[in-house]
Amino acid sequence: MADDDQVEEGGAEAAAPKSKRKLIVMGGAAVLVLLLAGGSWFFFMRGPAKEMHAAAPPPPKPPVFLDVPEVMVNLASGPGERIQYLKVRVVLEVKDQPLMAQIAPTMPRVTDLFQTYLRELRPADLNGSVGLFRLKEELTRRVNAAISPSQVNAVLFKEIVIQ
Repeated sequence: MADDDQVEEGGAEAAAPKSKRKLIVMGGAAVLVLLLAGGSWFFFMRGPAKEMHAAAPPPPKPPVFLDVPEVMVNLASGPGERIQYLKVRVVLEVKDQPLMAQIAPTMPRVTDLFQTYLRELRPADLNGSVGLFRLKEELTRRVNAAISPSQVNAVLFKEIVIQ
């Protein structure tokens, strides 16, 4: 009988960890099912988001282009070097028509800034696409300074001739 009591006590101790493990696994499975059910409701069953019902923004207005008078200047050269000329036709890209009306009276100032800057350039400054990109950026900066507080989006080249 003593042996039977020991076997029963050992069996009860061995059964307790198995039942706890079984209880933890069942609890974890229940939590997993609840998470899956909540996630599926969140993604599939709830109503459409209010953002989808918001009105679409109006399409952006096309830019307006303002022609700048043609500029022809001689480039800076060293003594004894051949004189080279630069002819540039430029267009200013502005946001809208009213801004174009504000810029038109300052066009003589813009032309003057272009001429004084372009006369300082050497032919080597205009080599390659990097040179033209720098020229475009510098002209944009100078135009924006001249017409401040208004702003142009970009200076676009129509024609560039180095002779």
